Amino acid sequence: MIRFLLNNESIETDLPAGTTVLDFVRYRKNLKGTKIGCREGDCGACTVITGELVGKEVRYRTMTSCLMPLANASGKHIVTVEGINPKGVGLTPVQSAIVENGGTQCGFCTVGFVMSLTAFCIDGSAGTKDAAVSAIDGNICRCTGYKSLETAAADLCQYKSASNGDQTIDAIQAGIVPEYFADVADKLKLYREAEMPGWEPSAPVVAGGTDLYVQKPDQMVIEKATHVFYSEEFRGIWESAGYIEIGASATVTDLLESELMSDIFPRLYDHLKLVSSTPIRNMATLGGNFVNASPIGDMTIWFLALDAELVFNTDRSIPLKEFYLDYKKLAKEPEETITKIRFGVPDGDFHFNFEKVCKREFLDIATVNTAISFCLKDGVLENAHVSAGGVAPVPLYLRAASAFLNGSEIRPETIVEALELIDDEISPISDVRGSAEYKRLLLRQLFKAHFLELFQIA
Repeated sequence: MIRFLLNNESIETDLPAGTTVLDFVRYRKNLKGTKIGCREGDCGACTVITGELVGKEVRYRTMTSCLMPLANASGKHIVTVEGINPKGVGLTPVQSAIVENGGTQCGFCTVGFVMSLTAFCIDGSAGTKDAAVSAIDGNICRCTGYKSLETAAADLCQYKSASNGDQTIDAIQAGIVPEYFADVADKLKLYREAEMPGWEPSAPVVAGGTDLYVQKPDQMVIEKATHVFYSEEFRGIWESAGYIEIGASATVTDLLESELMSDIFPRLYDHLKLVSSTPIRNMATLGGNFVNASPIGDMTIWFLALDAELVFNTDRSIPLKEFYLDYKKLAKEPEETITKIRFGVPDGDFHFNFEKVCKREFLDIATVNTAISFCLKDGVLENAHVSAGGVAPVPLYLRAASAFLNGSEIRPETIVEALELIDDEISPISDVRGSAEYKRLLLRQLFKAHFLELFQIA
């Protein structure tokens, strides 16, 4: 039995845990405000807000309900547009801002924008225009254009709390969300011990579901699975014995919100902003990204450049660079599940950079992506690691280039020599994202961009 709070209604259901939240709210609860669009997490028409009890407060994040299994709603507060609509008193400030700025036309996408901007008003993000616009980076509008929606988003910054007080209480007082939100934390406490679907022998392990529900949506609804998205065993980011360790179900947003990660990577936001969209970053997990084995997986490329290790439930560990044997072929036994990822705490003058090029700047998969990390001592590179995606059948750790960079000085000649090694290591193919020749050239330019970004040399 799965139990959760849907708007202000307590839900108990014995439907298959793989049923999507989108289908549940539309077809089981007849809440048709949540729209069916792409069913791939791209358009944002099905956006809902998910509240999780963290300590004594509820943390709200947007998610695409088309990719969200009911198992991931267990013990949570799921909010659809019906759950924020005031009764008999007109529009919420979010809805009014969109209307007053001419941000709606056909209206199909509008609900998704409303939900994303409502979440912005009650989450812990900064109350800036950039943060407001970023909140709708997972919503696509086909007819209105975005300037009016960006203006509406900027207008809503006034509703963000300027203090460290309870953002939800402030939002209730402003009319952003109804009064029942004040009681959600107490209600979710009753679900704290709610039973999650247990381990299923020989069944797939599902976390965020952002790939599995795109690749085989019908099968995932009925297939038995072990759901670990909210499992405490697979969560958290911490430092231990010289390592930064990250639970396999940690999301990209978890990385963004981690002070530990921000201290190590000063440009964390700039880099991770390039990864998909806010709702997907709220759902996509590191473990899922790694086992997906996409040759252009952004986070895989990121952690390859950190020389990361994977730790399995069998207590076996393996360097990430040895995990990919061939296209979609992994050095993993069927019964093994990734439990955490770890990389060494950087020592000394540490530098890291991530570059990505795709057909559009945001909410797109890479044509080519690459990352680099190293420490610098007296102008000499130490502990250097370089990775690249989109240029081989697997996410590629550039072994020869990494070995060459270690002990080399930072100078233009070093970059030229490393590029010759890189050109020998890669084997891109021509596809819809570009020709093999284009990808070779692109990686050359992105490798130069690492040094241009870090040291203004190329």
